[in-house]
Amino acid sequence: MPSTRELTLASTLKLNDGNEIPYMGLGVWKSSTCDTAVTAALKNNYRHIDTARAYGNEREVGEGIRASGVPRSEIFVTSKINDEDHGYDSTLRCVDESLELLGLDYIDLYLIHNPRSGTEKRLETWRALEKCVEVGKVRSIGVSNYAPQHIQEILDSNPKIKPAINQIELHPYSQQREITDYCKEKGIALTAYAPLTRCKHFEKPEVVKVAEKHGVTTPQVLVRWNLEKGYVVLPKSEKEDRIKSNADVYGFSLDEEDMKLLDTCDKGDCSGMVCSWRPMSIP
Repeated sequence: MPSTRELTLASTLKLNDGNEIPYMGLGVWKSSTCDTAVTAALKNNYRHIDTARAYGNEREVGEGIRASGVPRSEIFVTSKINDEDHGYDSTLRCVDESLELLGLDYIDLYLIHNPRSGTEKRLETWRALEKCVEVGKVRSIGVSNYAPQHIQEILDSNPKIKPAINQIELHPYSQQREITDYCKEKGIALTAYAPLTRCKHFEKPEVVKVAEKHGVTTPQVLVRWNLEKGYVVLPKSEKEDRIKSNADVYGFSLDEEDMKLLDTCDKGDCSGMVCSWRPMSIP
C-alpha cells in the first residue's frame, strides 16, 4: 500500500487477485435513504459502495449509482450472500438476483456474509462464487465475519481462487488481532465495518484526546485509525454533510504516539465490540 501520508480519497488497495479496491467506501447497513446516500457519496468522490442481500437495499444502491451520473467503470460495488442462502445452486441464483436488483452487468466483490451455515454449505458457496468469477458475473470474492478456522477451511479445500478480503468489525475497541494477524499472513486484505462504532465510543477519552490534538472530529480519528492500519474502511451515514466529513481524513495522519494510545483500547475480551458477530465463536 502507499504510505499512509500519501493516501487520498482516490487511493486503492491491490488485492491478491490483482484487482483494486478503494480504501474508502460507503456502508449502507440499515440505510433508510440508501439511494440518496449513495448518490451523495459518489458526487463527493467516494467510489466504493458496500451493500448486502441481507440489507434489503441492493435495488436502491443501483438507483443511487445511476442517479449519480458517475460511470459504472469508476465505481466498486460489494454485495454479500447471507447464510440462509448458502449452497451451490442457491448461490448462483442469489448472484443473479443481486445483479438484477443492482441493475449491473457485474459485481466487483461478492462476499460470504457469515460462516453460520457449516462447513459443507460454506464450501459449496465458495465453489459457486468461483464459478461466478469464471463466467464474469463477479470480479473478486471474499468473506465476512470469518475467523481463521473458516478461512483455512477454504484454503485446505484446494480452491481455484483464494479469498481476496475478509470484512469484520474493526476499530480501536474491536481490533480482533487473531483474525487480522492471520489474514495478513495469508495475504488476505481486511475491510472494517462499523468503523464509527455506531457512535458508541465517540466520547471515549483516548479518541477525544487524539481528535483534540489534531483538531478533527472523533469519527475522523476512528476512520483514520483504520487507514493507518492498512484496512479498507466503510463509514456509514445517510446525511451528506457527514458523508463528506467522514471522508475528510487526508489532511492529517496519526503518529506513533497516537496509534500506541488507540491500540491500548482493545482489551481482547470483545467488550468493545458494537455488533453481534463473534467470528471466533462460530464452529
